[in-house]
Amino acid sequence: MSAVDLTVEQRTDPMVGALLDGRYLIDAIIARGGMATVYAATDTRLDRTVAVKIMRPLLAEDPDFVERFAREARAAARLSSPEVVAVHDQGTDAATGTAYLVMEHIAGGTLRDLVHKRGALPPPRALDLLEPVLRALAAAHAAGLVHRDVKPENVLLGDDGRIKVTDFGLARAVETSNLTATTGFFMGTMAYLAPEQVEQGRTDTRTDVYAAGILLWELLTGAPPYTSENPMTVAFRHVHEDVPAPSTVVDGISPALDELVVRATRRDADARPADAGAFLAELHVVRAVLGADATDQPVVRRPTTSPTLIVPLLPAQPAAPAEHPTPVTVRTRRRWLRPVLWVLLLSLLAAAAVAGAIWLNAGRYTLTPTVLGQPQQVAAETLTAAGFEVVIDPEQPFSEDVAAGLVLEQTPPLGEQVRKGSPVTLVLSRGPDRRVVPELVGSTREQATAALAGVGLRVGEVVEQFDAKDAGTVLSADPPAGQALPPDTAVALVVSKGVEMLPVPDVRGQPRAAAEKALANAGFKPGVSVIFSETVAAGTVLDQAPSSGRAPRGASVALKVSKGPELITIPDVVGTPRAQAEARLKALGLQVRAFAIPGPGTVRSTEPAAGTQVRKNATVTVYVF
Repeated sequence: MSAVDLTVEQRTDPMVGALLDGRYLIDAIIARGGMATVYAATDTRLDRTVAVKIMRPLLAEDPDFVERFAREARAAARLSSPEVVAVHDQGTDAATGTAYLVMEHIAGGTLRDLVHKRGALPPPRALDLLEPVLRALAAAHAAGLVHRDVKPENVLLGDDGRIKVTDFGLARAVETSNLTATTGFFMGTMAYLAPEQVEQGRTDTRTDVYAAGILLWELLTGAPPYTSENPMTVAFRHVHEDVPAPSTVVDGISPALDELVVRATRRDADARPADAGAFLAELHVVRAVLGADATDQPVVRRPTTSPTLIVPLLPAQPAAPAEHPTPVTVRTRRRWLRPVLWVLLLSLLAAAAVAGAIWLNAGRYTLTPTVLGQPQQVAAETLTAAGFEVVIDPEQPFSEDVAAGLVLEQTPPLGEQVRKGSPVTLVLSRGPDRRVVPELVGSTREQATAALAGVGLRVGEVVEQFDAKDAGTVLSADPPAGQALPPDTAVALVVSKGVEMLPVPDVRGQPRAAAEKALANAGFKPGVSVIFSETVAAGTVLDQAPSSGRAPRGASVALKVSKGPELITIPDVVGTPRAQAEARLKALGLQVRAFAIPGPGTVRSTEPAAGTQVRKNATVTVYVF
């Protein structure tokens, strides 16, 4: 959609400016697709920018689709991978019936924008971009979720450097709804569909692997392997043609990287990596093989032709002219020379035959040199110098003893006598089989188990301890995330049992110090406020909250400690008019009783006298005359 079209859409789209479900204020269109439109919106409740995906009205009319959409949205929300766009909310607007999905907003562009701008990328950069995509897919596969529409448009590149995959679960919901092909929807994008997805509509983790392999092909070459204005032509080629190696299009692609792409895009699903986790493990091996030899920038390969070698024919030797006839005596001598010449000729032929036999049986054969443990290039140079053809076996097994990229096996083996020029097949090591521990902290125990199984590891000892995090949450893993381990290695987990609830002791009536100590010993934090009390002695706890039951360890228990009765110091009101004196005493909370004798009305004394401390509401007698 062009910028002009998008501007027109912004003005005419009825959703722009609407308040969805009383919470999400739709601000602008981000993108529009065949199944839904994505808007930038403001979550008015939390005051944050979010992305809201709203289904097309036709789809929203199908209750089965809406239900499956909600179920898949909940499944996507459970993914714990940081490379997956987080799902915040899902629902249906009560007023309009609009089904929607609320996700985190990623400011930036898509992988499609980058490919359009840059074209073919250097292999290291292409692998940098694919790796987080595979981590996101691996998390989905471990959770039993298949993406089904992996393509550059669904890979978001944040301005802050984050790479995230979006649109998890939507394709699965569409495919399993009651909608038919007459609606005009096809699950997935033709350029990235696996053969079984096209032919049978069958999808599993390996269809995502195929699409990710096509994505890597496009990053390395600048375009998908099959393009056509007719989508069915593209689909036909996916079904009936093998995806070629990227090195047939660009220079700078190593054989290991070629093999990675070709293996991920095999037409036979069983020949691909089983899931994204396995694909990610193979990518790590290829990165280790590439090392510092990775090229900085691929160059479009141009067609070349091999020169034809022309071998000139030797000119025929002219026959010597017979200028003079041969004498008779010479003829006679030649008669007896002929047998001798024949004997010599036969002897020479026999010697040549013997030499030829020796060459055929010995000179054409040689012993194979050993290249075990050598890098591929060194081994190839050694064998080529010895007159052999070098063949690299595409299968690269793991080895605990031989580093990645070194020769693990050779056929024929060392010391075997073979014909010069014959092929010697080299099997390269992938190095030790190592599986990287995924990030497990913060996930549930079930999610951690699935994530470890997805990379070929397993859960070991599980220790439970009380913690503020919800019960079942993984608190730590040993070995931690990022560490490479042999397959089937056990990873120990520490899992939260939830907050520890403790009985609250009743300390009412106890002295303050004893009460605080009792609460601290019981696992709580006392919070003290001091108040006046007419009935409880100073320094004694007169109330607490809570006073019974159970509360979380470390919770605060509020104590009210008595200051004793409130005492008021009687002020000096002698010499002041009666009314003024009474008002001042009453303002302090005292009761006033007056004995008046006719006179000027001035206070002459008080009982108790000024400076005496009495309780609040005590009676003070004033003598006036």
